[in-house]
Amino acid sequence: MKLAVPKQTEHDETRVALTAQVVKKLVGLGVQVVVESGAGDAAHNDDEAYQKAGATIVPRDGEAPPPIWAEADVVAVVNPPLDSQATLMKPGALLVGMLAPLQNTGLIRTLADHKVTAVSLEFIPRISRAQAMDVLSSQANIGGYKAVLLAADKCPKMFPMMITAAGTIAPAKVFVIGAGVAGLQAIATAKRLGAIVEAYDVRAVTKEQVQSLGGRFVELPTAAQDDAATGGYAKEQTDDERKQQAELMAKHVTGADVVITTAALFGKAPPLLIPGDVVKDMKRGSILVDMAADRAAGRGNCELTRPGEVVTTDDGVTLIGTLNLPGLVPGDASNVYANNVLNLLKELLDEGNIKIDLTDELQKGAIITHDGLLVNEMVKQAMESTAG
Repeated sequence: MKLAVPKQTEHDETRVALTAQVVKKLVGLGVQVVVESGAGDAAHNDDEAYQKAGATIVPRDGEAPPPIWAEADVVAVVNPPLDSQATLMKPGALLVGMLAPLQNTGLIRTLADHKVTAVSLEFIPRISRAQAMDVLSSQANIGGYKAVLLAADKCPKMFPMMITAAGTIAPAKVFVIGAGVAGLQAIATAKRLGAIVEAYDVRAVTKEQVQSLGGRFVELPTAAQDDAATGGYAKEQTDDERKQQAELMAKHVTGADVVITTAALFGKAPPLLIPGDVVKDMKRGSILVDMAADRAAGRGNCELTRPGEVVTTDDGVTLIGTLNLPGLVPGDASNVYANNVLNLLKELLDEGNIKIDLTDELQKGAIITHDGLLVNEMVKQAMESTAG
């Protein structure tokens, strides 16, 4: 079994799919690992570390994809590969990574045509057995932490209260929208820095979680969602529900020194929760970190967010639309991602062979293409509706 770790081609991607520590474990399991030269440099895993772990280093020859794409039985990536890379993979090979299949339909068709078994890690079901493979949670945890640090760096106020001879410095007020993994980590990090933290989520179950971290849960007179009925994800609201929610949240947004938004809908554009006119009423010098910034949507939870940019409005509000927040902490982000991949591979590899069982709940959820077919129902329906 030959497993390949190519270097990511995106200009802002610093993570690597497998770290040297995890490569050592795979080699111990009898897997032959080949790593493209420089693949882990940005994550502080150099070629020498991989070699010591038992991997073979393959240099890149100019701009052409390295031969590992054509030779590997398994390719582990962070982000979707280019079509030119995918077409090199041999029939029956396994591709594992965050493939964003709903946004990359052309790539998915290419993988199906070449009979590649594509596993999209974002689609791993939220079941107890799959927790150790949940990349959305592992990366969101790091993103929530980094979002608070970015806000603290830009904020003209200190987060903790301080009593000094020159007077008392009041603590910063932080408002977190969305109490999933990213939001809860943002709450915990802001509290550790000494801020007063408020948080809101449409899901009823999150109130106790927010309070357990020292945050104050903002209760709005809107219908709370039953978490068990939505599989742990927030369901899409109606336009009227969103409008009512945004109006009720406005006073908490405008009263905060820092706002961090994390509200996302799986496979869809992020909900618009902060209209532009609310941003105009925010305090001069306040910071909004939009973790839901989405390049395809052209915004995030805030109407004025520019995905991939940090901008300051004429009213003095700084909007941070930085993409790939986990990539700003590449060492730990790569470590946990690699462990997620390792735990998945243990499910899919059996004595040097790839074992696919589409009746298995975990595999059925995560496998997008197999044996020349598009097998994931959610992706299939989305592609059919787009084609129609």
